[in-house]
Amino acid sequence: MSTGSRMLQLLTLLQNHRFWAGEELATKLEVSPRTLRRDVEQLRELGYPVETTRGLGGGYRLSAGGSLPPLMVSDEEALAIVLGLRAVTASGVQGVQDAAVGALAKIVPVLPMHVRKLAAGIGSTVSAAQARDGAPQVEVAVLASVATACRDRTLLAFAYEKRDGALSERLVEPHALVPVARRWYLVAFDGDAGDWRTFRLDRMRRVESRPKRFGSRPIPGGDADAFVQASIRNLPARYEAVVRVKVPAELARAEVGQWGGVSELEGGWSEVRMRTDELDYVVYLLARLEAPCEVVGPPELVDRLEDWCRRLSRVAGVGGVTERAAQEDELTGSR
Repeated sequence: MSTGSRMLQLLTLLQNHRFWAGEELATKLEVSPRTLRRDVEQLRELGYPVETTRGLGGGYRLSAGGSLPPLMVSDEEALAIVLGLRAVTASGVQGVQDAAVGALAKIVPVLPMHVRKLAAGIGSTVSAAQARDGAPQVEVAVLASVATACRDRTLLAFAYEKRDGALSERLVEPHALVPVARRWYLVAFDGDAGDWRTFRLDRMRRVESRPKRFGSRPIPGGDADAFVQASIRNLPARYEAVVRVKVPAELARAEVGQWGGVSELEGGWSEVRMRTDELDYVVYLLARLEAPCEVVGPPELVDRLEDWCRRLSRVAGVGGVTERAAQEDELTGSR
């Protein structure tokens, strides 16, 4: 391997891991400890802040707050990278969210402090705009800190906001991040509870990674996504919506997905059950199905459907349906 290629690989390894023992890193690169020290010095000359720990168990780590001369980006460009990756994490493109979070975990810790503060400030404005559209707010720093802790297997401390607004202090072993319907969930082992838990990132406050590392644990069922889905289904909900829809059960299941259950009825009808805190989600589902429906309960869902009918009728009536209907009447009269 050429010196340039080896240094790029060294930089990637340092960015992907909080700390490398010197002997382990040299073995990974297939070089001698002396060559490794020389490569580290060259990275420092380029502006990367590589710290060295000497003695037994010594090694290397990439510290936070360094400059990024090899990337040749301005403060504005670095800010655009962070905000762009943050926007990607809220996208619905399958498979891209995890890659964006991984990139954030690498980039944010080595950005200059003033750029990180600026990104956080603008990020709060973006979050406010998303909140108006019903999207939960997750700070860039929180997303990056949790992703880094999962990657490096270091304990994570934070205050968690419960459904009633109360805060509880948590110290957990973070294992995986899972995106579900514009929300991010952390799958972690809670030592105080002695069990596995899921935590919504938008409810996490004062997130701090602790230096203590932990070993691997098998996630129940072996799949983080399935664990989060099961946890969501078991959460207490304000409403249990039950609606009968005249569509085949297969079509209803494709739309409902993990958010509810579908039973097949006679005559081409299906019964949909959804547990939710927001009835607007049920209204959106029924609009996508575009089929006759009968609301079994709760009564609030009927009120919500009628409310949306009135709102959409008003929107369509402004220069829309009403105007087109008048034009059609004129054409009919002229004939």
